[in-house]
Amino acid sequence: MATDRDTVLEAAVGVLSRRPTAHLDEIARAAGISRATLHRLFPGRDALIRDVGRLGLQRFAAALDTAAVEEGDAQAALRRLVDAAVPDAMLCAFLAGENQLYDDDGINDLWEVQIARLHALFLRGQREGVFRIELSAAWLSEAFFDLVAGLGWAIQDGRLAPRDAAFSLAELFLGGALRRDTAPPTHDAPTHRTSDRKPETDTP
Repeated sequence: MATDRDTVLEAAVGVLSRRPTAHLDEIARAAGISRATLHRLFPGRDALIRDVGRLGLQRFAAALDTAAVEEGDAQAALRRLVDAAVPDAMLCAFLAGENQLYDDDGINDLWEVQIARLHALFLRGQREGVFRIELSAAWLSEAFFDLVAGLGWAIQDGRLAPRDAAFSLAELFLGGALRRDTAPPTHDAPTHRTSDRKPETDTP
């Protein structure tokens, strides 16, 4: 019987991503444990959701570490990050879609640290001439994370084979983010923000 917290949290993600209002009984069954055991691990639904959020941020932080995003060529660092982040794409999808997490100051603080590292990667790449400068580093950071989340949903729903995930993500994102000799004209339309947790300004 599985009682490892991370295993239970991963099972919870699989259930909650399909049915956000799923009962704790369903989550316990998916994890292969009793509801009593689930309650011993997590005192309630809110605690379970917060711990899933924390696990997602911890895994994304580990992906940033594994990719060594502060080192070497920015494009190569981003490709390493794709490879490191894809296995936990479903956790990123949960982070992107669970509104309850936005009210947790501790989770917001963890988010700020990780998104700042991603933001710094794109800013460095812009300074190196790798990424397009007419797209803000803040927007590139948000778009990248949201694509990772979308990848998680696509894999779970069977719209994308796991073996194709890293390639699909890297090629789609870099196809729009890489700097080109002739860039299209820029517009002054405001950037849409899906979260108030992302950095607002950047100077390449």
